[in-house]
Amino acid sequence: MAVSPATLSQRPLGVAVAGLGFGAAVHLPALRACAGTEPVALWHPRQVRLDRVCGEQELPGHSDFAALLADPRVEAVVIATPPGPRFALARQALEAGKHLMLEKPVALNAGQVEELQRLALARGLTVAVDFEYRAVPQFQQLDALLRSGELGDLVLVKLDWLMGSRADASRPWSWYSQAEAGGGVLGALGTHAFDMLRWFVGPGRRVHGQLSTAIGERPLPDGSGRLAAVDAEDVALVQLELEAADGRIVPAQVALSSVARRGRGCWLELYGRQGTAVLGSDNQADYVHGFQLWCSQAGEPLRRLEPDPALAFPRSWEDGRIAPVARLHGWWSQAVRQGRPMVPGLAEAASSQRCCDEARQST
Repeated sequence: MAVSPATLSQRPLGVAVAGLGFGAAVHLPALRACAGTEPVALWHPRQVRLDRVCGEQELPGHSDFAALLADPRVEAVVIATPPGPRFALARQALEAGKHLMLEKPVALNAGQVEELQRLALARGLTVAVDFEYRAVPQFQQLDALLRSGELGDLVLVKLDWLMGSRADASRPWSWYSQAEAGGGVLGALGTHAFDMLRWFVGPGRRVHGQLSTAIGERPLPDGSGRLAAVDAEDVALVQLELEAADGRIVPAQVALSSVARRGRGCWLELYGRQGTAVLGSDNQADYVHGFQLWCSQAGEPLRRLEPDPALAFPRSWEDGRIAPVARLHGWWSQAVRQGRPMVPGLAEAASSQRCCDEARQST
């Protein structure tokens, strides 16, 4: 018997999770916290890992991706694998008629993202991309501040994101160490950074990057003590122009690092003709908790803005990433049921990835 559209719109979206690192730690609790989604199955290529997480989460699993897609309970898939296989898995899922939530970087270059975008449009499928900072209250509050015009026309944007998560040279070699596998600080932080700039100001153009690798070798994870070469950047300095909605060009500067011991964290500064806004956090342990927003006008000292209670999360977790991802899952499930595009989606991912590609190509 066919399911009526009204019944379908009220039913939680049946979601499978592919990739059980970030997928198990963040997406699964976020899916369970969202009224519009329900995790129904798991996928991982390694059976031992799959069996363990399936037992912990009390969910069925598949090591064969085609079998996962054939499961009638699976309406949509979260793909939270490392970047290398993500494009092929996403394309296979779209061809099977599944809606998607994709981790970033979505693919290894902007051309692949655009191919997924064309396929999703042709199949009428809704694809979300996990740019979770769009769902963080302080970032949403900054967006409202910018839209109010309180800062006036922007004249300069500066983003420093200096983390020490890979400053220890004994941290093992992995896919993150390989440029061809999607590793490096541009994929990890740059994709978010360029999406923030697009959201707050406009798309980037005339991108010029200076990339470097401070730690050129890391120990293999097999415990042998042997070292493997690292060719993915761990420092990226990027200059670009942002095209505002009214056509004005705003210069921007981005500094990214994953090897900055005692780095200052994530700090975004926006300088306008009438005022200044600063959004930042020095929390190295949590990429979401700890952000605060400051503003000044007409040369006055910066003043801290109290958080807008209307934007607060209904609940929080010790892992700060879960709450914004749950909010994104809510937006995504609504977009799927209403048959409309998702923001942030593949258009935003393509724009961000083009900036990453251009930064690499200009080096």
